Amino acid sequence: MFVIFCKRLQILVSNRSIAVPSSISHLGFPQNPLFVVNYFSSSSFVGPQDAKKHNFTVSYLVNSCGLPLERAKHASHRLHFETSERPDLVLNLLKNHGFTNAQISKVVNADPELLLSDPEKTIFPKLEFLGSIGLSHSECAKIISNCPSLLSRSLKNHIMPLYDFLKSVLLMNEKVVKTFKIARWGLSQDVQKNLAPNLTLLREIGVPQSSISLFLSYYPSTAFIKHTKFDELVEEVKNLGFDPIKSVFVHAIHVLASHRKVNWEHKIEVYQRWGWSKDETLFAFKKHPGCMTIAEENITKTMDFLVNRMGWPSEYVSRNPIVLLFSLEKRIIPRCSVFQILLSKALIKKDLALCTILQPKDKYFLENYVTKFQQNIPQLLEVYQGKSDLSDLGIGS
Repeated sequence: MFVIFCKRLQILVSNRSIAVPSSISHLGFPQNPLFVVNYFSSSSFVGPQDAKKHNFTVSYLVNSCGLPLERAKHASHRLHFETSERPDLVLNLLKNHGFTNAQISKVVNADPELLLSDPEKTIFPKLEFLGSIGLSHSECAKIISNCPSLLSRSLKNHIMPLYDFLKSVLLMNEKVVKTFKIARWGLSQDVQKNLAPNLTLLREIGVPQSSISLFLSYYPSTAFIKHTKFDELVEEVKNLGFDPIKSVFVHAIHVLASHRKVNWEHKIEVYQRWGWSKDETLFAFKKHPGCMTIAEENITKTMDFLVNRMGWPSEYVSRNPIVLLFSLEKRIIPRCSVFQILLSKALIKKDLALCTILQPKDKYFLENYVTKFQQNIPQLLEVYQGKSDLSDLGIGS
């Protein structure tokens, strides 16, 4: 039955004279003209010429650009072409500049009309400019696939002024490049509408240039948000008691900007399960805002290990919230295992601070807590690397 069904469909394709682009598989997308035929067989067009034009457009969008059929059908209502000459030029230019099939599909899906543009006049100059500031082809492709609307913005009136503005704030080209890499949708926003007034507001309340530079380098998406919303966030952070002079002020703005009120309240409830009061949670947030960005599952696992297995009081963790951001498997467990061994051998004091064990960089920890005691305990490095466990040394896990 399936074979008969396929043969009938093939006859239908032949009778309808569906125009399938000759280049539809040149990007490696699987061809699927039969689904396009099913759509057009139930559609009513003015005439055969019009139907042929729509058939070709949808087939190209599906098979050459990887668009979902429904999206291709929708785009075909305002995008028509009868040959693949111009679209092929666009796709080939993107392909030659390091765009993957997935990235090309994402860009075309966001702006199908890009296929009818003159790539040498509208696309190439923008890619060339991004390359001139130090971005590789793959980096340019990632930036544009994350913000496809950037290709529809003017190079002279938007992209270059954006770069100049960022350079005037960040001073170093390397920082501007970093901002371009992570700004995503913000790159298509008008500088003077939100970004400039947002940074002006920070300066007016006393935020130093170093913090503004840090803010723009690490949280550009927050820096670009609507000015009225940004003003509210700044006021909220001030009311929580943050000092604008300290860099933690801009960290707090970003955390509040990226959390809905319901998520914020839920995180407070999660910490309350571990005995933190609301004041203790706010104290932890003021000390290290990132503690409110951690997933509930990770909070639970880390608190369970530190409180129930290591015996550290829950309120002690609230005074050192940075430890919650460390990897449980890669950092906390290996270091705590070393700590337990050294403690069992009376080589360190029992009241050694939690942050003294978990916060130092790897090099410092290895030198002061592993290499230093390897003559006494040869297996110490293996335990730290996860190749041995505490039971190998006769210590309960």
